[in-house]
Amino acid sequence: MRDIRVGAAQFENRDNDKDYNLSRIAALTRQAVEQGAEIVSFHEGSITGYTFVQTLSKQQLAELAEPVPDGPSTRRLIEIAREHAAVVMAGLVEASNGKFHNTYVTVGPDGFITKFSKLHPFVNPHLTPGDRYNVIDLLAAKVGFLICYDNNLPENVRITALMGADIIFMPHVTGCLPSEMPGRGTVDKALWDNRERDPVRLRMEFRGPKGRDWLMKFIPTRAFENGVYAVFTNNIGVDFDTIKPGLAMIIDPFGEILVESHKLGDDVVVGLLTPEKLDAASGRQRYIPARRPELYGKLVEPHPAGVKPVTKPGWKRTFDKPD
Repeated sequence: MRDIRVGAAQFENRDNDKDYNLSRIAALTRQAVEQGAEIVSFHEGSITGYTFVQTLSKQQLAELAEPVPDGPSTRRLIEIAREHAAVVMAGLVEASNGKFHNTYVTVGPDGFITKFSKLHPFVNPHLTPGDRYNVIDLLAAKVGFLICYDNNLPENVRITALMGADIIFMPHVTGCLPSEMPGRGTVDKALWDNRERDPVRLRMEFRGPKGRDWLMKFIPTRAFENGVYAVFTNNIGVDFDTIKPGLAMIIDPFGEILVESHKLGDDVVVGLLTPEKLDAASGRQRYIPARRPELYGKLVEPHPAGVKPVTKPGWKRTFDKPD
């Protein structure tokens, strides 16, 4: 890997407004490139919107979804990448062979590069899980992808690292949701609406256990234990019926924060990712080589007969049955 400047963005997307969302992706890409970024990463579902997808029927999901790479949003993303001479990454709902996926698209000035479908989708029952990991060569680095809930399972991050990833892009839509964990929960929309007059109260909500403090429980750990750079992106502001905290950040292979956004609004932060930290990281140089796979049979035991894997959020979706 060589030195690479990477941008991690946050913005308040609009539900089912691809034109607006792509306009914000274009503007923030420009800002990141002006700061030297060669790659600019956006959040899960950043093109289509995300949380509102829980309300869509299969037919409505089909109307929202697009093919990749031949759909209009991917073509527009390529135009943005070409205009700014950068790699751009963003999320949408993909239609593929009669199925729908929560997909993250990577494009560059020369066109489509790759895509990754979320392994653990749950926001709509008509979304099909991805069936593979993805690590690619990009700008002299090995780059992997995991979307939101995928990163809550340490196995996913470890396998991506074992496939050679130097950098793992972790697009999210998360934070400020109901939870049994102490101090967590939703944020009052009135605080968001009043953020310019009283930013302190909103900042305390975003940076406490509802937002940043919760992220600090696992995102830095995933970077540290695997010796990789983690690029965390998230939306901010109104997201369907919730308020999201943003907090875009890049974490180094020691689990330390390189850059993060403190802004209560659309923003992009740019960090310099360097190879020497990979060479020195304990996760890469000590912990991964110390593994004893012969002891790990329990990890790959199948579920009992008839039991399927299930991905459950900590909050109730519109289509969940009453308790």
